[in-house]
Amino acid sequence: MTVFKNYAETKNKKPGPLSGLRVLEVCTLLFGPAGPSFLAGLGADVIKIELPPAGDVTRSLNPFGWFYKEQGPMFMHINPDKYYLALDLHIDMAQQIFKELCAKADVVEFNLRPAVTNRWNIGYEDIKKVNPGIIYIEKNGFGQWGRYAEEDRPSNDGAAQALSGYAWMSSFGGQPPLKQSIWICDVYGAMMGEVAVMAALHHRKRTGKGQYIEMSQSENIMRAMGWVWPYQQVTRTHAEPSGNRDQCICPADTFLCKDGTFAALAAPAPDEFKGLCAAMGKPELSGDARFKEHTERLKTENALAILKIIADWAVTKTADEIEKLGIKHGFAATRLHTAKDECEDPHRRARGAVKEIDDPMYGKYVDHEIPINMSKTPPKHRWTVRPVGFDNDYIMSKILGRSQQQIAELYGHGVLGKWKDQQGRRPPSDWDGQSGCILRR
Repeated sequence: MTVFKNYAETKNKKPGPLSGLRVLEVCTLLFGPAGPSFLAGLGADVIKIELPPAGDVTRSLNPFGWFYKEQGPMFMHINPDKYYLALDLHIDMAQQIFKELCAKADVVEFNLRPAVTNRWNIGYEDIKKVNPGIIYIEKNGFGQWGRYAEEDRPSNDGAAQALSGYAWMSSFGGQPPLKQSIWICDVYGAMMGEVAVMAALHHRKRTGKGQYIEMSQSENIMRAMGWVWPYQQVTRTHAEPSGNRDQCICPADTFLCKDGTFAALAAPAPDEFKGLCAAMGKPELSGDARFKEHTERLKTENALAILKIIADWAVTKTADEIEKLGIKHGFAATRLHTAKDECEDPHRRARGAVKEIDDPMYGKYVDHEIPINMSKTPPKHRWTVRPVGFDNDYIMSKILGRSQQQIAELYGHGVLGKWKDQQGRRPPSDWDGQSGCILRR
């Protein structure tokens, strides 16, 4: 497409769609920080506020305990493109500084336990007094009210998958529940939170009024479970897990192939199903009374029959052969890709979906780019994470107008802090003391 010619090479020269929007984040783990990261990738100025000296708990959560230049890959993936302020919100003076920042912000986001913001004197009613137009969002496992919130239950992605029924529906029939290894409740919930934030910003543009948003991690992933709710209510039939088989589309499943790999395919539309039958060398199946109409194929006995036919055929082909037959005959088919495949895929690299980040502090590494292409205001990663409190002086001087003496006094009172001498918190061992500093970005 002409409009996206040289897109991956030129997008860093253009402003993001949310340039000029200021967001404050008081979030930890994944569900909280992932949301503001979406906004940061879209060009917003996001200030991540952590409690010194340890900061976000996510800094300690790493695959197999592995760190990259003193930082964890999980933290790096969830928190790029932000400014880092270490502010001890237990202290009155820090709470006042936070309110000053809120007065100059558009959005403030939390994912703390219910009532914590009120204990710190930074609840919605407190912040609304200094900025009536603020978009204020609190998100956690179970929301701010209701039984589970009143019990002050802790939560995480796995617990949300379990409580919502997502883990149950993700398993195979007759097998134990299967938790997704990706943080689906965290990331999907975070994305839904930013949908709400954007809607609130639109409302403010029309009315001039801010608002308070609260949301539950487990309720958000329930929204993604689709047909389960009306089906359960109307039929009084318990929705059972079905593994890789799609219960609303037939055929659609994942099949073992001759080379020991797997291929996923789907062919629900009439032409797609005819194409699949032709690819299998069984064109007569498209006229079989059991399979001709999609509604007939969805009946359990017919679905199991056609899936068995496809499975017996798939095991005689390699996954690549099935993929090519899908292209030739017009049905969806792809071999299952590993993380290595995706990381090295020339298609992803050419589009910039997977790209090499060249960060002044952490050097070169590969990460997934913002998965949206916009011709005029392209989203993009600009830099990666920073140690706890790395941007304190910049934020205090350039945004709040504090002098160096005043900043030194805030450090003296423990209001501001710096990183702990611990992996995940401190700079890399080869840092020169200047690279990555905000005034040099």
